Amino acid sequence: MDPWPLRNLVLRTPRLELRPDDDAGLFELVEVAKRGIHEPDRMPFGVPWTDRHPREWAQYYWMMRATLSPADWTVNFLTRVDGRVIGMQGAAGKDFAITREVHTGSWLGREFQGKGYGTEMRAAVVMFAFDHLGAELLTSGALSDNQASHNVSRKLGYRQDGTNRIAIRGNVGVNVRLALTRERFVRPEWSVEVDGLDGCRALLGLDPSAS
Repeated sequence: MDPWPLRNLVLRTPRLELRPDDDAGLFELVEVAKRGIHEPDRMPFGVPWTDRHPREWAQYYWMMRATLSPADWTVNFLTRVDGRVIGMQGAAGKDFAITREVHTGSWLGREFQGKGYGTEMRAAVVMFAFDHLGAELLTSGALSDNQASHNVSRKLGYRQDGTNRIAIRGNVGVNVRLALTRERFVRPEWSVEVDGLDGCRALLGLDPSAS
């Protein structure tokens, strides 16, 4: 029995390859973040993690791996172009076998923004969740002024699902919840290629024989 079957999981799109994080890729991801994700005077994330020490960034991803279980999992996919890490696309499920809901979050290094990669990697995980995991609902969230994230959600068919007020850097921010059903999903012209999922099904709370 493989102790960590996620190491064999890979999603492929026309331009991108997404694999669950490992230590070598994680340190490359940290270097991408250190070069910048957003303007210093603006915070696009509900949790202002870029204000923290890079050591804490790595510790967070290690914690997500260490605490992963069939009842509560987060898979952080390292997104690569031509073998180079450009950002992260996360997917999380809590009691997924019952709820069939997957929550996503992502970011790209500033040098890789504006090229359509954000839409492509989100679409890859949405198709993975709907078509390969059997999800019934995809959720996401973004601050009201994070137009780049909202543009991606809009292109794929997400709809607003409520708001809540949060504190960010001593100020109030409005977090917008977003939801996507299979019927509303605006599919791209391509399909995601998935390898290595069979060994991961039990770890993600799925019957190993499920399709």
